[in-house]
Amino acid sequence: MFDIHTVKLGFIGYGNMAGATAAGLIRSGAVRPEQIFASAANYDRLCAKAEAQGIRPCPTNLQTAENSDVVFIGVKPHLVESVMSPLRDALREKVVISLATNTYCCDLSRILPEAHCVATAPNTPVSVCEGIFICEEENTLTADEKDFVQELLSQLGLFLWLDKAHMGIAGVIAGCSPAFVSLFMEALGDAGCKHGLSRHVVYKLIAQMLAGTGKMALQSGDHPGQMKDAVCSPAGSTIVGVAALEKNGFRFAVIDAVDQIENKVNGKL
Repeated sequence: MFDIHTVKLGFIGYGNMAGATAAGLIRSGAVRPEQIFASAANYDRLCAKAEAQGIRPCPTNLQTAENSDVVFIGVKPHLVESVMSPLRDALREKVVISLATNTYCCDLSRILPEAHCVATAPNTPVSVCEGIFICEEENTLTADEKDFVQELLSQLGLFLWLDKAHMGIAGVIAGCSPAFVSLFMEALGDAGCKHGLSRHVVYKLIAQMLAGTGKMALQSGDHPGQMKDAVCSPAGSTIVGVAALEKNGFRFAVIDAVDQIENKVNGKL
């Protein structure tokens, strides 16, 4: 069984999601930078990132695979098979965690039949240990490996096991919504700026408001409608703003955005 404080982690592909995962693991204090190896198509760019984080860059994917006990797949979904297939022998009996969108255990088992694989759907806030890691219930991990993966990825925020049928939509909600929330933050910031608040102050207020609201929801378990109602006093000011959002199709816009992403992922766009 692996020890989280000594295990060697490898990232094949080191884009935004892989970098966020590594950053979060280091930030958590459970993993030291020197435990992490990485390889990427652009070696010079990788070396710059590696120097900043203190991780170990590898010139080839094979070296990353050979140096690591647990390997994260951090390449784009359409590249998973072409990048990982040549590493079958090096990854035999090793734990492989896919970060690639819309890639499932059945795909990984075909590409890497002798590796112990699990598919995941994370989001970028894992970089500050306040993210989400959703893992597919169907996997080829041993019981001990499954426990270790949960221990490792739980360092990064909320951890959930989900069936394949719900991985896609859960990944959209967890992975794409930070962009929606950031857009909302920017719009709310513009409104605050319009009424005299400096950008520096207004974005701090918004970020803390979102962090606090999210934490309150997780700890209380209250329905979002209850939380909204608790802020909306009868004939008060907040309900006026809620009515304006409803008038302008706020809820429909959010639902439609998710629908559009689902259509895109499923090839309907």
